[in-house]
Amino acid sequence: MDSRVSELFGGCCRPGGGPAVGGTLKARGAGGSSGCGGPKGKKKNGRNRGGKANNPPYLPPEAEDGNIEYKLKLVNPSQYRFEHLVTQMKWRLQEGRGEAVYQIGVEDNGLLVGLAEEEMRASLKTLHRMAEKVGADITVLREREVDYDSDMPRKITEVLVRKVPDNQQFLDLRVAVLGNVDSGKSTLLGVLTQGELDNGRGRARLNLFRHLHEIQSGRTSSISFEILGFNSKGEVVNYSDSRTAEEICESSSKMITFIDLAGHHKYLHTTIFGLTSYCPDCALLLVSANTGIAGTTREHLGLALALKVPFFIVVSKVDLCAKTTVERTVRQLERVLKQPGCHKVPMLVTSEDDAVTAAQQFAQSPNVTPIFTLSSVSGESLDLLKVFLNILPPLTNSKEQEELMQQLTEFQVDEIYTVPEVGTVVGGTLSRAERETQGDSLLQAAGTSLAITTGLSSGICREGDQLVVGPTDDGCFLELRVCSIQRNRSACRVLRAGQAATLALGDFDRALLRKGMVMVSPEMNPTICSVFEAEIVLLFHATTFRRGFQVTVHVGNVRQTAVVEKIHAKARERPVLSAPCSLPPFWRGAKLVAREGQF
Repeated sequence: MDSRVSELFGGCCRPGGGPAVGGTLKARGAGGSSGCGGPKGKKKNGRNRGGKANNPPYLPPEAEDGNIEYKLKLVNPSQYRFEHLVTQMKWRLQEGRGEAVYQIGVEDNGLLVGLAEEEMRASLKTLHRMAEKVGADITVLREREVDYDSDMPRKITEVLVRKVPDNQQFLDLRVAVLGNVDSGKSTLLGVLTQGELDNGRGRARLNLFRHLHEIQSGRTSSISFEILGFNSKGEVVNYSDSRTAEEICESSSKMITFIDLAGHHKYLHTTIFGLTSYCPDCALLLVSANTGIAGTTREHLGLALALKVPFFIVVSKVDLCAKTTVERTVRQLERVLKQPGCHKVPMLVTSEDDAVTAAQQFAQSPNVTPIFTLSSVSGESLDLLKVFLNILPPLTNSKEQEELMQQLTEFQVDEIYTVPEVGTVVGGTLSRAERETQGDSLLQAAGTSLAITTGLSSGICREGDQLVVGPTDDGCFLELRVCSIQRNRSACRVLRAGQAATLALGDFDRALLRKGMVMVSPEMNPTICSVFEAEIVLLFHATTFRRGFQVTVHVGNVRQTAVVEKIHAKARERPVLSAPCSLPPFWRGAKLVAREGQF
C-alpha cells in the first residue's frame, strides 16, 4: 500500500480527531514503526506488559451518524440489552440504506482491544441472532490480530450486515465507465455481468452493443446500461444464473448499474451527456496496461475531476504485458494522480484486505483513488474488483436522501419510448444530491462543450401522480398523469430521490416530448430562461475563448447550442480566455445566450 495511504489511514488516528476515516482496520499493533499513539494522559490504555511499547493502535472515535458501529464484545447479553442492540442495528442499517459494518473488539473511542477466540465466537453468534431479528444476513469481511496489552492472541473482526430495505427496494449504485477507445470497457462489463471470461477477441462485449455498427467496429457509440447484483450474503448475482433482469433484481439486496460510455473522441458529447444526465455515484476509469494514459483518457479524467465525480481506476489487459510494463503504467497513473490538478492519493489494490479498505476509504475520503490491475481474459484479480463493488457503501447518507425526498418532485426525461398496449414511456432519474454549487461549470477540451452541474431533480413520484412536463417550444408546461413505474424492468409503486426508472404516461402524445424536458410538481410553478451567467474554467483549447464563441451547453440532461454574449473582466484586462489556465480572480463569468430552444 502507498505510504501516503498508510499515513492517512493506517490507524494513526487519535480519539480527538485526525485525518483518518472511521471503519478501517489498517492499524498497526503496538511496537510497530508507524508512530501511532493514543491520547496523552490515558495511562490505563498504556499498560506495558512483557516489555511491549506503550503505543496503542486506534481507529477514529465512533460516529453517532453513519452505518459503522463499534462493539467491544457481545457475550450473552440480557434480554433488555439484546433488544437495545437490535434497535441500534436497525438504526445503522437505516443510515447505510440497508448496509452496516460492525467492528467487533473495538471500544467506542476507537481503541483496538481485540477479543479472545471464545469471546469472539460468542460475539459473532449474538450478532447473527441480532441480524436474524431484523431480517438481515452477516458476512465476515476480515479478521485481524491485535498484539497490544495482552500476552494472549486477540482478534478484531469486521462484519458486513446487509438486508433488503423495508420498502423492498434494493440499494442501487450507478457507476459510469470511462476510458480511451479499445481499453476494454465493454469487455470488462460483459465479463462482470455475464459471468463468463472473454475469449481474447471481444466475445464478452457483444451482449452490450445496441447497434449493428457497434458490433462491426467493436466500438461503443451510445450509452448502454448493465446491472450486477449482490445478495444479502455478498454473493454475485448476474446473468450466469439468472435469465432476466427481473430475476436479478428479485435475488439482489444491492445493485450496481454500470453506465457504459463511449471512449472515442468522436463521441465525446455522448460521454459528457452520460456524466451530467445519468447522475453516476462514481466513475470507473479504465486504462489499458499496454498503452497507458493515451487518447481520451486525460480528457475523461478531467471531466470526472471537474464534475467532482469520485472515481477509481482499473488497469486492464495485464495478460498481454510483462509485469514491468504493468508496473510502468501504474507508476504513470500515480504521477498523474499526485499532480496539483488532481491531488489524489493512489492506492494499489493487491489483496482482498486491500479491496475492503479501499471500498471504505473511497466512500469516506475524496482523496483516495483505488487502482486495480486485472485481466478480462484470464480473470486475474477480477474477484478483487467484485469485493470492492460488493462492500462499496452508498456515497450519500440517509439525511441527504430525506431532505431531497421532502422537496417537490422533479424528474429528468432522458429517454422516450412507445410500448405496445402501454403507450408513451419516458426514462430518467428522480433526484440527485448536489455535487457542486449552482453555476459551477466546465468548458470541455475541444472548445465546443460546456458542462454545468446544478442541483437536479428531487422528491417522490408515485403511481397516479399528476405532474407537468416541459418546457415545450413555446415555453409552456403540459399536464400529464403517471400510470405506472418500473425500475430495472421490475414494477415499482414509489420512486424516491436518487433513483432511475421508466414512467408510463398512457396515451400522452409522444410528439410533445423530447430529451431534456423535466416532469415537475404543478406547485413548483416552473419558469424558463434563455440567458444565464456561469463561472467557467478553460481546460484545453486550440484558440482563445472570446465574445461570440459558440458552444454546446450541457445542463444536467439538457444539450443546447449557445453563444457567448459577454465576458466580464476588469477594464484593464482583455475579455478573452486562453488555455491552459486557471480561472483568475477578475473573471466574473461568461454570459451565454441559447440559440435554440429553452432551458
